[in-house]
Amino acid sequence: MSKDRPGEFELIRRFFAPLASDPGSLGLTDDAAVFAPGPGCDLVLTKDVLAADVHFFKDDAPEAIAAKALRVNLSDLAAKGARPRGYLLGLSLPSDWTETWLERFCAGLAADQSAFDVRLLGGDTIRSGNGLQVSITAIGEVMTGRTVRRSGAKPGDALFVTGTIGDAAAGLKIRLDTGFSTENNLADRDVGHVLDRYLLPRPRLALADLVTEFASASMDISDGLFADSAHMAAASGVDLEIELTSVPVSPALNQLRSRSRDTFLACLNGGDDYEILTAVPASGAQAFQRQAASAGCPVTPIGTVAEGTGRVNCLENGVPFTAQGLGGFTHF
Repeated sequence: MSKDRPGEFELIRRFFAPLASDPGSLGLTDDAAVFAPGPGCDLVLTKDVLAADVHFFKDDAPEAIAAKALRVNLSDLAAKGARPRGYLLGLSLPSDWTETWLERFCAGLAADQSAFDVRLLGGDTIRSGNGLQVSITAIGEVMTGRTVRRSGAKPGDALFVTGTIGDAAAGLKIRLDTGFSTENNLADRDVGHVLDRYLLPRPRLALADLVTEFASASMDISDGLFADSAHMAAASGVDLEIELTSVPVSPALNQLRSRSRDTFLACLNGGDDYEILTAVPASGAQAFQRQAASAGCPVTPIGTVAEGTGRVNCLENGVPFTAQGLGGFTHF
């Protein structure tokens, strides 16, 4: 390590201790944090590991890398109906890290801590032998017994999603192929939109309370709409019926649909959306949709839950269709 860079304990003191304002973190001066859930609450824990050139590009802005690493975990908490309380950070730094890079990375964490009311509780920082890796374990709270899982969908439930689907995958295609936007005649504003959605997910924490109030099943969409719908269907022992024309998409995705149906479908199931898929009993569907809009997190109905054995049935204008290559994102 360069003599000009701080050692491990000085690094913790200078860069990370200012982020650890929760009393349970003990200012990062001990080996472990002490954390207690609020009265009448269960803890919800989730972890995601992000690696350079897999989940982000190594030359992305450090602030954006930090934000993405935290936000993908906050998205998982929101889907369970949990409110974030704190997180643990594991940071594997490549040999060429600089103080300026780390300052910017911590500035990104600080901004999102303020935006989402969450605090660093502890973690570990090591030297990486294989590029930058960021591991975050997020801790949230939900009222005892109210956590919403992916396994509770029932026949007759309505399916909803937040936001728009497929933008992040389109953004990744542009990052990988500079000619993609020109070939598909994407406007500059649409290019900017999908690039932003790829790098900076929007955790739908405003929906968390409504998930616990209305949803029978819920999960975030990280591997792709159809892939994650299949996960919910399998866990719940039901079939999900999704109407393609009802899935909310941005102007950028609409433009891709007009150029190539296959490209459009690949983006729709490409992953990295970090929107929320919920199944809501029909009796509460209208209220859920109305209150979600009032909370600033509108939802769109995209289909229904039916008796079945764990399949996703895709419809287009009510007509079943089968599309190839819709397995979603997988690491292996």
